[in-house]
Amino acid sequence: MSTLAAPSTAHTAYNYALVDVFAERALEGNQLAIFTDARGLTDLEMQALAHETNLSETTFLLPRSPQIEREHGVRVRIFTSEEELPFAGHPTLGTASWLYLNHPELRGSETLRLDLNIGSIPVRFTPPQTGEAGVFATMRQNDPIFGAPQESEALAHVLGLPLDDIDPDLPIQTVTTGNPFCLVPLRSLEALKRLTLPNTAEIAQYLKQNNAKFFYFLAPTFGSHEVSWRARMMFYGREDPATGSAAGPAIAWLLRHGRAQSGETILLEQGIEMKRPSRLTLSAQINAGEITEVFVGGRTIPVATGRFFLP
Repeated sequence: MSTLAAPSTAHTAYNYALVDVFAERALEGNQLAIFTDARGLTDLEMQALAHETNLSETTFLLPRSPQIEREHGVRVRIFTSEEELPFAGHPTLGTASWLYLNHPELRGSETLRLDLNIGSIPVRFTPPQTGEAGVFATMRQNDPIFGAPQESEALAHVLGLPLDDIDPDLPIQTVTTGNPFCLVPLRSLEALKRLTLPNTAEIAQYLKQNNAKFFYFLAPTFGSHEVSWRARMMFYGREDPATGSAAGPAIAWLLRHGRAQSGETILLEQGIEMKRPSRLTLSAQINAGEITEVFVGGRTIPVATGRFFLP
């Protein structure tokens, strides 16, 4: 049987790993490609590789000395298939978890820091138990910034949603802990399930006017199981299986508007409709009247490794 030969030495090999983030089992959650040593790649090459993987996000590690990495964090850049992001949730959690399992100096650390374009983000780990898949980790996100409430009638028109699908008891609001999302409360899981989001100029203009990058839609499960909320997020004409950078704003928003308690951990699910079930743990606290200590956690499971060859 013939085998494929590696490209000639005129090409440079870049190793990458695939992990499933916010997954309870392999082949669930949100896939992430991690280029484990991206030194030598240009910005354009990173973007081209992210487009090639065609995943929600791809990360690129830029190793530095152990002392710098201990003091300032491991340098990581995050790209979608279309652009670089200063912060994103599942790439942060998934990359830190890969480092926890594989970094030559920091492997097994209780806490790791990633040095992202937005700054340093800490990720803490729960030591794996015998028989557990992957590793469970929790990231602390920046304190939330809240925008002004938005009119439900205007949004329903832009999205083509029945007005009755929008929950009138929670505000539509842009919130950021590093990546700004317009949070949209829906009345029911049925409304969430039938949601579609056309990629139109009117939607893009609405988001821009409200200082948001994307929409994040949430609906309560009404205690039907241990998960309290379900979410969906569409971007670039596709759907995201899990959006950690929206989950932080979501728990801050729920806490601010009385749908969560300070310090309470709630479970949120995403990706159900696209058959990539994801589970995220969320918590935040109120200290001196301000919302802080925003944590988003989940499990990361390694699933594959490989190499890309570039001239």
